[in-house]
Amino acid sequence: MKVTAIDSCVLTVPTPKPMALQYPQHKLVVAQISTDQGIRGLGYSLVFCGGGAEPVHAYLEARFKPALIGEDPLYVEYLWEKMWRLDPGMKKHGVAAYALSALDIGLWDIAGKALGKPLYKVWGAMRHRIACYGSGGWAKYSVDDLVREAEKYASFGCKYYKMKIHDPDPKANRARVEAVGRALGPGVRLMVDVNQRLDVLGNLRQAAALEHLDLVWYEEPVLADDMAACAEVAGKIRIPVATGENNYTRYEFRELIERKAARYLMPDVCRANGFSETLKIGHLAAAHGVAVSPHVVHEISLHVVGALANGFLVEFMDWAPPDLFEALPECKGGRFRIPDRPGHGMSLARGAIDKYRSR
Repeated sequence: MKVTAIDSCVLTVPTPKPMALQYPQHKLVVAQISTDQGIRGLGYSLVFCGGGAEPVHAYLEARFKPALIGEDPLYVEYLWEKMWRLDPGMKKHGVAAYALSALDIGLWDIAGKALGKPLYKVWGAMRHRIACYGSGGWAKYSVDDLVREAEKYASFGCKYYKMKIHDPDPKANRARVEAVGRALGPGVRLMVDVNQRLDVLGNLRQAAALEHLDLVWYEEPVLADDMAACAEVAGKIRIPVATGENNYTRYEFRELIERKAARYLMPDVCRANGFSETLKIGHLAAAHGVAVSPHVVHEISLHVVGALANGFLVEFMDWAPPDLFEALPECKGGRFRIPDRPGHGMSLARGAIDKYRSR
């Protein structure tokens, strides 16, 4: 089998309210990989809020696409290494990592289709039903917006809900979290997300104001590059720390693990250099008793959690319009059943490219 063509584009997709109050759109960098045997793979990277999607697309087209044409797509590890080592002066973080991720996801989609199996079974299945948490709670939401969104996810059976804590006043954040907790009751546990906004002392003050709420985790407390500070926070607060959505390689995650900077790691398959690297991160975490809960794109992250003994939850962010994908997995009873379709099981809806293409 040979790769004969790669058709790529950028899709700009509006978000629904209340998410649109914070982020009016997201962008997808899409790569459709064709082969001489008629099998096609779909890869994509979600670029949250859309910033940087066009450079990702440009790098994919200019550098990675020519490296894959004519190659056997079933040599996924070889092709990952080929892309990883291409342009050694261009570290596979940021733009390059998003581009590599989209292509790696597409190559694995081809491999699964060629084998006639969903990817979690290709990788050695652990489970086929995956628990999730509802995610949102953005800073621009009113308390009423927060509660309505949290109750929506609870109506899907979600036992967990994550919200942002972005107010500079720790007491204001505590009041918002407490309001959601009162509305949902004891059957739903909460997580909070700092989104890298505080320093160590700010996190110590904020976490102290929330310790009585039995939170599942306290997410991304400091800048993702400052692993020493993350470890300091993790060692001093009484809430487990989660981080990793803005880390890109197994080497970064190794440092997080060695520093004991988090109890939950959150690689994003669209940022962490695709399925290939995300699985390596997951197995590395397993060797240290650390749980993995991938960041967003639940529809394909399901396969990662389904293949890892230390997989925990997927992040259910219900934002995609019904005409973007065919047959998104449904959340029932707070869980997703991984589709039995070969590959990652996702395809773009008919007409989605024509409707949403912006580049």
